[in-house]
Amino acid sequence: MTKTHPPFPPPSQPTKEPPSVIQTIQSLDLHPHPEGGYYQETFRHPQEIPIANGAATRSAGTCIHYFLTPGSPLGAFHRNKSRTVHTLHRGRGRYVVIHADEKKDGKAPVEEFVVGHGVERGEKVEWVVEGGKWKASYLLPEEGHADDDGEERGLLITETVEPGFAIEDHDFLTLQEMKELLTPEQVEEMSWMLRENSIEKS
Repeated sequence: MTKTHPPFPPPSQPTKEPPSVIQTIQSLDLHPHPEGGYYQETFRHPQEIPIANGAATRSAGTCIHYFLTPGSPLGAFHRNKSRTVHTLHRGRGRYVVIHADEKKDGKAPVEEFVVGHGVERGEKVEWVVEGGKWKASYLLPEEGHADDDGEERGLLITETVEPGFAIEDHDFLTLQEMKELLTPEQVEEMSWMLRENSIEKS
């Protein structure tokens, strides 16, 4: 597993973003996301479909813009019940996925990959995370694609969720749950990506 560490400092209060990032937030009417970063729902399918043996319904699909920034560079570990398709617009980041539903010998496999426009280096411009996986992401430097004044522009993506997102289908990974899924070495390496830890440092 690649050494994971935060390449940007934890956000301070109040968060001060570069002017180009503020412009993006304002242009897309983005709002702070509980996971970290910023978001705006851009589409919600009007059709409702049954889930859980017909006991409830969800929108057939939803889309959001999601934006990690130098001032809010971490999307903390969380899980959704639905599949999420991610599409890159700009920037670079690293995703870490814990496959809790594929535990072997009591521990879960961990996958990580870089998203960005360096496809010749194996970076992804589209990726899918199935429901039931724990997912975290964090901003990486853009390597030559910052603004002319050297400012980082952030990681901007679209997330398409099928069936559509509902808050009751979402939860955050806790330290105790992480300890049950990973080795002590992995916990030490990745616990900074837990929401409880990122809040304490903000």
